[in-house]
Amino acid sequence: MSSSSKSILVVGLGGLGCPAALALVEAGVGCVMLCDDDVVEETNLHRQILFGPEDVGRDKLDTALRALEPAARRSGTRLEGIRARFLPDNARRLARSADVVVEGTDNYATKFLAADACHLEQRPVVHGAGIRWVATAWAVAGTGRPCYRCLFEDLPGGAQASCDSAGVMGPVVGFAGALMAELALRALNGAPTFGRVWTFDGKRARLREVALEPRPDCPLCGSRSTIVDVDESRYLSPTRAADTLVHGAPLPH
Repeated sequence: MSSSSKSILVVGLGGLGCPAALALVEAGVGCVMLCDDDVVEETNLHRQILFGPEDVGRDKLDTALRALEPAARRSGTRLEGIRARFLPDNARRLARSADVVVEGTDNYATKFLAADACHLEQRPVVHGAGIRWVATAWAVAGTGRPCYRCLFEDLPGGAQASCDSAGVMGPVVGFAGALMAELALRALNGAPTFGRVWTFDGKRARLREVALEPRPDCPLCGSRSTIVDVDESRYLSPTRAADTLVHGAPLPH
């Protein structure tokens, strides 16, 4: 079945989600759904390509929809905006609303939540991240094996490097976002590349592909999985009990 009859949910309109959404719309995906509730910040403009200086302080979702409208008209893609944060009370519903989920968020809590929700709803999900000169992207099948928790067992403790503290090169996350879109299109069109992590080194202009092995005792996709639903307590930082999905340990984007 052609991708023109299918849908993709893009979670997060940051440095990954912006280029991924643009590429997916230009590719003529039937419906591209954008999920975000944040506003445009000046310090992020170098990597969030759907926004300009005049958009600072404006709603990301409305601004992104306007920026993508010309491309959507050309390609025939239908755009849908979801003004919400991806949270335990809506994660499974949002995951099952699309054929593929593209997760471009900036915190570990939401990344684990997306992984869990997509596995439980049997939806393929594409994850991405980037910091300094390095970016990664990889796609996980709807049934997992290997899944996000095979690589990152649980939320990390302690402070984590972020774009604010460590910096990030805009073109590097732009490359990652484009690669995420390609992986999503592969999954959408029945030619997926699951279970392989792509790492891009912007300094050396090198793209590396590494195959992952499923973890037998993985709590999400292992033979004795223990995660059967999304529970908000599971997405709190183990060392910072006050963390929430709004202030979770950041994963660079």
